[in-house]
Amino acid sequence: MGIVKSNLLKQFRDNFPNFQKKHLNKIFDIFLNEIKESLRRGESVEIRSFGRFSVKIHMDKIARNPKTGEKIKVPQKKIIRFKMAKEIFGKINEK
Repeated sequence: MGIVKSNLLKQFRDNFPNFQKKHLNKIFDIFLNEIKESLRRGESVEIRSFGRFSVKIHMDKIARNPKTGEKIKVPQKKIIRFKMAKEIFGKINEK
């Protein structure tokens, strides 16, 4: 199971009991919105010792439906890429 926002906020509340719940929620929302907006503008986001988010643009192309052979146009789209930091990679792969 992955981490969900509510569990992450609960861990923050447990580690920082002096902060009110609504303030932690607001801080977390601002943090996530800034990441989203930066990616929307095409900028990359780097969080030291965690990883780097960047946007890659896939140009529009003509593809083929494998079932019917019909040509279809696939529009341009943006893909979010994540490259983890060496510290995270080391922790995940340590034996």
